[in-house]
Formats: sequence, structure tokens, C-alpha cells
Amino acid sequence: MEKAYKLKKATYHLWTFTISKLISSFGSQVYTFAISFYILQMTGSATSFATNLICNVLPRTLVSPFAGYAADKYSRKMIVIIAQIGTTIAIGGLLVVSLTSGLSLAAIYMTTIILSLTSTFSGVTFTSSISGLVDGARIQKAMSMNQMSISFASIGSPAVGGLLYGSVSMPVFLIIYMIASSIAVILESTMNFNLFANRKKKVEGERKESMWQSMKAGFSYLKLQPLIMAMIWIALLVNFLFGAFEVGYSFILIEKLKIASNHFGFTQGALAVGMLLMSIYFSARKEVKFPFLVSKRGIMCMGMLMGGVSIPLLVAMPYPIIFSYYAILMFAFGVMVIIVNTPLQVFMQKQIDDDFKGRVFSILETMAMALMPLGMVLYGVLYDVLPAQWVLFLSSAVLIGVVLILARPSVVRKAHPEYRETNVIKEEAKSFS
Repeated sequence: MEKAYKLKKATYHLWTFTISKLISSFGSQVYTFAISFYILQMTGSATSFATNLICNVLPRTLVSPFAGYAADKYSRKMIVIIAQIGTTIAIGGLLVVSLTSGLSLAAIYMTTIILSLTSTFSGVTFTSSISGLVDGARIQKAMSMNQMSISFASIGSPAVGGLLYGSVSMPVFLIIYMIASSIAVILESTMNFNLFANRKKKVEGERKESMWQSMKAGFSYLKLQPLIMAMIWIALLVNFLFGAFEVGYSFILIEKLKIASNHFGFTQGALAVGMLLMSIYFSARKEVKFPFLVSKRGIMCMGMLMGGVSIPLLVAMPYPIIFSYYAILMFAFGVMVIIVNTPLQVFMQKQIDDDFKGRVFSILETMAMALMPLGMVLYGVLYDVLPAQWVLFLSSAVLIGVVLILARPSVVRKAHPEYRETNVIKEEAKSFS
């Protein structure tokens, strides 16, 4: 009876988790769209716009380790709820400012910083809680539905943001966001974050670790997990090398090929559509048998697609063919992002001890966030001094080489000891047929 109840509750969690993430992702992206538009309209300054982006990225990088510590040491449910309430209050504060003295850059920057902090605590804690919210057999489904909500928000938020920005005043827009955030709080309060959790129980009289000791313990735990370390290094280097794609894609299409802005936006939308459709597929299919191997092959495909971005610079094509080529390429890229991320996230959910998930995921996010700006700055310089196609081809080759080295067959066998056995069985079956 208890098992049936837990499975029923897990099903409820799948939907409440997805709806909550959809509301928060949609609200956050619509807010970012509207505020960015407002800053550019109000000031016409790229510096003011960039400052708002820094107010979003920098706090996430700095506070992520503390969010991981909190997720491992305190009630995850309480952290998620407090973070969502913090989001609601921050938007309410901006609403009060807009009604009393009018929106100012200082108020917008302060709100962006608070929202960045609350989303970091909420994001790290939710990621650490997946295996506690749903049964092991449906972790892939949960990760896929989470990605579906993010992809759906990516597709719909520019349209909704543009519609709201053009049809309602900023105070009305902020009120709508507050209501949506309040609904997310109510949904999260009904969830049991310890339903399937396997966390160590506190022993009375046990000496409490300081925050610094706890964070050091997280690094010590990682050192004892060579497989997870290999996966983290792959993720970090891939994030860094994808700076070539992040900078180069826009540079090539807009500056070199003079693609129209609406067509450029359509190709970006194709990425989100590819992610959405692949997320739906993963949510419906059974769990991937060899996730590490699938992710390895997916990253290699992404490396080839990254090199493919430069093909129209080398081969003359009519404009409609160029547009179609990039729309298909970005759709394929979106598909590959999910093929890489979802199995890897499921694998990490199952490999990492519940008591260390917060710290491990926060370490990963901190290092990735730190390397992304560095990669973008480096590639920004490289694209100014070298031909774009060679920057992309070289980065693509390095990316594939990194994956072949860090995810070499011996590492794959450590991740999936049964992989070789499966191949032997297949070969034997073929020999008998």
C-alpha cells in the first residue's frame, strides 16, 4: 500500500514539478525579454544592457557553492519555497518602485541581482532533489519534462514578452509575474522532497561541520569519484570550447552572411524546437541503457555540427539555401543538446550520493559559469584576428579530441561494465544467425 502511495505521489510530483518549472522559466524569460527591451528603449545604451547581464551572471557564479552547501545541509523544500517567495517579493518591490517613483536602472539592477540569487538557490536545490521527488525508474522522465518546460519557455517567451510589452503597462506586467510566481509557491509547498530521498539521518550529539568544512568535504568526495570527475571535466571543456559556437554563430550569420534579423530569429527558434521534440521523446521512451556512451557520441556529433556552421563561408550558396541550412543545423543541434544532457543528468542523479548532490552540482555550475565568459572573451578576440571558418574547424577538432581522450573506452567500461558483455552477446547472436 505504501509503495502504491509513493508511486502515485511521484506521478503527482512529475506534473507539479513540470508546471512549477514552466511557470518560473516562462516568467523569468519573459521578464528578461521585457526588461532588456525597456533598458534599451530607456537608455539606448549597450553598456546599460550589458551591466544588467552581468548582474544576472556574476551573482550566480559567486553564490552557487553556498547554494550547494545549503541544499545538502537544510530542508530542500524550504529552500525552494523561500527562493520562490523571494522572487515574488523582489518583483513586488520593483512594482512598488515603478508606481511611486518610476523605474530606474538602479532598481532594475538590484531586482536582477535578487532574481539571480533566488534562481540559483532554487535551481541547484531542485536539481539535487530529483531523485527524492520521483522513483528511480522515472528520473529520465523527470529530467526530460524539466527540459521540456525550459524549451517551451524559450520558444514562447519572446512572443508572449513582445505581446505583453506592447499591450500592457510595466506595472500590469509585473503583477502578472507576481501572480505566476505565487502559483509556483503553492505548487512547491504540496511536494514531498524526501519521498525517495536516501539522505543520512542526523545523529544527536554529532559534531556539526562548519560551512567551509562541508564545502571541502564536497571536493574531497569528488576526488574519490573518478568517473564523475571525468564527466565534470568533459562538461567544463565542452562549455569553454562552445564559446566558439556562441560567438561565431551570430558573428557569421549577421556580420559575414548578412542574414535578415527575422530569419536569424527563426534559426534560433529551430534550436528550441529541436530541444522540445527530443525532450518529449525522452520523456516517453524507456531509460537509456548506456547514458555515458550516448552522451559521448552526442558531443562528438555536436562538434561536427559546430564545424558545419562555417560551411556556407567556404561554399557559395543562394540565400534561401543558407537560411534552410542553418535552420536544419540548429534543429539538429537542439536535438543533440538533449541527447547529451538528459542521459548524463540521469546518470549523475544515480551515481552521486544524496548527501553530496547539492555541493557537486553547485561546483559544476560555478566552474561552468566561470569558464563561459572566459571562452566568449577569448573567441571574441580570435574572430577579430583569424578567419572565422578556421576558428570553428580548429575548435571542433579540439572538442572531438577532448571527448575521445576523456571518454576513452576504458572510462566508458568503468561507467558501464556490462557494455563489453552486451557487445559480445550481440556478436555471438550474429554468428549463430
